[in-house]
Amino acid sequence: MALAQGDLEEIGRYVREHIPEWMGEEGRVSLIREFDLRERIVRVEEELKHQREPMEQGFALMEKRFEQVEKHFEPMDKRFEQTDKHFESMDRRFETLNQRMDHFMVWSFGLTISATGILLAAIKYLH
Repeated sequence: MALAQGDLEEIGRYVREHIPEWMGEEGRVSLIREFDLRERIVRVEEELKHQREPMEQGFALMEKRFEQVEKHFEPMDKRFEQTDKHFESMDRRFETLNQRMDHFMVWSFGLTISATGILLAAIKYLH
């Protein structure tokens, strides 16, 4: 169904007459929405401020607690250092003992070879 030229002109005139009215209502609605949004933003920001203070206090308390725990572990660190020193001295003793054992093994091996040689020579001599 096609519209006649006169009908189109009448529709155009009607739209032009009512656009300012429609836009005004639309503008008011958008202003009200914008005001509501801004009010909500302000309320959220205020609530965040109120939450920030307890959170900062909680973090400060946690920091103090961590410091107390660290102080509790300091004596244990000293004990571990003493234990490390003890193990180092034991390592030195074992190294010394190993060196002595190595010398003993060399001397023992040498004496065994020498004794075997002497015994073989004596056996040869006695036959």
